[in-house]
Amino acid sequence: MKRNLFDLTKEELEEYFLNIGEKKFKATQVYEWLYQKKEFNIANFSNIKKEIQTKLSNDFSLDLIKIVKKQEDNLTEKYLFKLLDDNYIEAVVMHHDYGNSICVSSQVGCNMGCKFCASGKLKKVRNLEAYEIVEQILVIEQDLNIRIKSVVIMGIGEPLDNYDNIIRFIKIINDAKGLAIGARHITLSTSGLIPKIYELSKLPLQINLAISLHAPNNELRNKLMPVNKVYNIEALIQAIKDYLSVTSRRVTIEYVMLDNVNDSLECALELAKLLKGLNIYVNLIPYNETNSGDFKRSSRNKIMAFYDTLKKAGINCTTRREFGSNIDAACGQLRGSMNKI
Repeated sequence: MKRNLFDLTKEELEEYFLNIGEKKFKATQVYEWLYQKKEFNIANFSNIKKEIQTKLSNDFSLDLIKIVKKQEDNLTEKYLFKLLDDNYIEAVVMHHDYGNSICVSSQVGCNMGCKFCASGKLKKVRNLEAYEIVEQILVIEQDLNIRIKSVVIMGIGEPLDNYDNIIRFIKIINDAKGLAIGARHITLSTSGLIPKIYELSKLPLQINLAISLHAPNNELRNKLMPVNKVYNIEALIQAIKDYLSVTSRRVTIEYVMLDNVNDSLECALELAKLLKGLNIYVNLIPYNETNSGDFKRSSRNKIMAFYDTLKKAGINCTTRREFGSNIDAACGQLRGSMNKI
């Protein structure tokens, strides 16, 4: 099976051209056609001679994932994609004052099993290849005629469980001749795969790291997130400290607000104590309720009381603006509905 051309970093493409006896600058030309001019037909790469076009066409595919379904409200579009092997994934676009952002999926399904997450109810089938993540951006940009300025790797799947493909994806979209999305506009969200956090810290990337914490102690986090039974909070906090020491990059702590589960003032005080002195900020996330009804969203009053408690304890925090509450915007909801058909 031919490798997809969107799967190659520019360095890999340069090596390909050198191996076939061509100058490596041709990789830059191909990248410009694909990512800047958005030309997906190799025969139209007019500054590349025909014999090289033929060679590229013989060696690589440019197959794109397909839009199956789209839901939208005022500031959000959610896409369901069909992959070439007939699996389904999702991506969500959010429109902000400062530009368009996208939340991409990294796997077909997820094995983390977080109790409040719709995507965790559908087990991991396989990792996404780098090109399948890149194409989520390209196909949506084409569909909406927009430019994506920031990327969050927070859709279906655990990104650090697909480490190599995620790093390749980041290199492709960050490349100045690729999608030219700045590293500081790329956020990777993990449930806490500690060995990979250490590995990530050693790479010369300036991306943002977000940790899905969602509980201030092991007892509660064990119930919500099975990964905590392998990598507990103490080990995770130490990994965050080490990451901060190596990278000097502030870390985001994600905390989804679940009614009468993790939203008490006692939880807020415990969280503040846990995070005190770290270069972090806490992102309080109103829960997107799923069809299962297992969890409910905390009230606005509870969220603000939690926020005020953290602020008074000296913890930087924000409350996430809601997007997609009128559509199936919780990760996995749209794919889950399709799998029931």
